[in-house]
Amino acid sequence: MQFNIVEIFNRSVTAELVSDRIFKQDAEFDVYINGEKKLRTDRNVFSVMGLLPDTKYVIKVEAGDGSFSEKEFVTGHESVLLDVREFGAKGDGETPDTAAIQAAISCCPKDGTVYLPAGDYYSTALFLKSNMTLWLDEGARILGDTDRTHYPILPGMTRTTDEKDEYNLATWEGNPLTSFASLITAIDAENLDIIGPGTIDGNAQNSDWWKDAKKKRIAWRPNDMYLVRCRKVRVQNVTIQNSPCWTVHPYYSDDLAFLNLYIHNPSDSPNTDGLDPESCSSVRILGTVISVGDDCIAIKSGKYYMSLKHHKVTEDVVIRNCKFERGHGSVTVGSEIAGGVKNVRVSQCIFDGTDRGLRIKTRRGRGERSVLDDILFENIDMSGVHMPFTVNMFYFCDPDGHTDYVQNQEPAPVTEMTPAIGTIAGRNINCEGVSACMLCAVGLPESPIGKLQFENIKASFLPEAERVPERPVMMDNFDEMTGRSIYAKNVKELVLKNVEIHGCADTAPELLGVEKQELSEVEYC
Repeated sequence: MQFNIVEIFNRSVTAELVSDRIFKQDAEFDVYINGEKKLRTDRNVFSVMGLLPDTKYVIKVEAGDGSFSEKEFVTGHESVLLDVREFGAKGDGETPDTAAIQAAISCCPKDGTVYLPAGDYYSTALFLKSNMTLWLDEGARILGDTDRTHYPILPGMTRTTDEKDEYNLATWEGNPLTSFASLITAIDAENLDIIGPGTIDGNAQNSDWWKDAKKKRIAWRPNDMYLVRCRKVRVQNVTIQNSPCWTVHPYYSDDLAFLNLYIHNPSDSPNTDGLDPESCSSVRILGTVISVGDDCIAIKSGKYYMSLKHHKVTEDVVIRNCKFERGHGSVTVGSEIAGGVKNVRVSQCIFDGTDRGLRIKTRRGRGERSVLDDILFENIDMSGVHMPFTVNMFYFCDPDGHTDYVQNQEPAPVTEMTPAIGTIAGRNINCEGVSACMLCAVGLPESPIGKLQFENIKASFLPEAERVPERPVMMDNFDEMTGRSIYAKNVKELVLKNVEIHGCADTAPELLGVEKQELSEVEYC
């Protein structure tokens, strides 16, 4: 079995099989370190923990038939290991441990590790720094304090002393608004590792974070993990759960790796997206399982003010060998995308029981820099996804989302506030258990969707008795659908090749304002 080493840490390693199988293998295989069996798994991306720093190892992957491959690697350097218990942390789930853990972090030298052994560490926001590792061992859990008044507040935007610039610390749904500091916060940090197999638990179900979720109380809700202007951050084999708001939120950060994470929030928890890179570049999300109350992954780049004053495109995002369960969308682009999004690759993933699979959402007012382009989904298995592909340029978010300016379907003047969509593509995708509509795309009449290209798609609908009418796109004056195959409106070019649709209620696509169409081997069964 061929594999590549993805990342080497000071006490662990992550590897990925070279395989066209989606997310996992048909049978389990064994992983050995220096001849000792360490792991048995069927996952394409896997992590081996419990290694020693500055040590040479041989990792061997062996299949059930005896075939194997192996590679050598050397773990990273570690200058010192600081146990938070020695700084006074109790880990009893009741005693406030924030000060003790923060003391260990503050005292940690370059290339040092702050170590949390098994226990429940009751804490408010912790601030990490550059050139360190935070290690949550087996059974270690950082448990969020349930009293919001115990959390520090991060100002949204502060004028610099010379009044020539701005210093941004906090954000709320794409705007620079004052928010509570997150349970794990890093600001302007680089070369930072956070490794498991322990847990970061926001404990929101035992607090009031999910009550009146859209109402600001003192400050806006925090995340479980918030990374601001960070570089070279890696998060490996950690469970992250019960977040007050978006769970993992990298913000204006670059060169990020999220490996073998398990992100979980209750299905009815509000705005608890799984992982939302906003105005970030070079982001890798591998081997991660997400099950949440909103979008599993939502790729963002802020609202108009941030694009105008602090423009940064989100680009070069790789999502591979992941599994997304429940949630409103499996992988979403939007809706706070005023800075634009480009070069997104989603492959070898399972979408299981989410409302939508590929979900694009934008609207008038995002601005001319809001260009979404070069987004590719391939080699995907969808099961029980009601609406596999949706593209919506009338998304009714924000206080003005239902105004005539946003929702009027007549052509509006093209201005500096008009967004655009380039090419969205999907290929080699199997969709089982479709309900409302396989592909629903609605562009702006004054700014049609550039190109939708779908190849080698197989879709099968639920039996009619099991289908429930739903609105594939969240916009005003748009009817619910059930059993619909393809609906496209205001699109410059639509390409469908080798598309096979079983059990839908219609027998042909409904195309309105589609300038160019190439329909090749589109079969209704």
